[in-house]
Amino acid sequence: MPEQTNLARLLLERFRWFDQALLSSLHERLDVELTSAQSLLFASLPLAGARQSDLARRLGVSRQAVNELVRGLERQGLVEVVPDPQSGRSKLVRPTPRGRESIEVALQIFAGLESELRSRIGDRSVDQLRRALVADWGDSPRETR
Repeated sequence: MPEQTNLARLLLERFRWFDQALLSSLHERLDVELTSAQSLLFASLPLAGARQSDLARRLGVSRQAVNELVRGLERQGLVEVVPDPQSGRSKLVRPTPRGRESIEVALQIFAGLESELRSRIGDRSVDQLRRALVADWGDSPRETR
């Protein structure tokens, strides 16, 4: 019997399917060149903005790593770093108008990818996958110990 690939790896591979299609489509449509890491940060960024420390916590990386990603997104005109109105010492990272346009296009791309997935594996499979992913899985077992 062939060895079964673990579920975590399968989820990661399917995430990469979406991510690679997104990155290449954004490049074709908007001449935006993102890395997968920048894409993850951008996806975690609320339209109103967020502090870099909050983004680092969401992504599970260092503030230095987030700072480097933010600088790359800034160079492309996708985000800006502005003073935080809640705190005189903090700064917020928020999407620029070009960044918001990229978000809108990314949402269109994802809708198209879901349609493509439906044509490849069927409506029923996609609906089952969606139900499984939105189900409450509870806390991560690592977090409950």
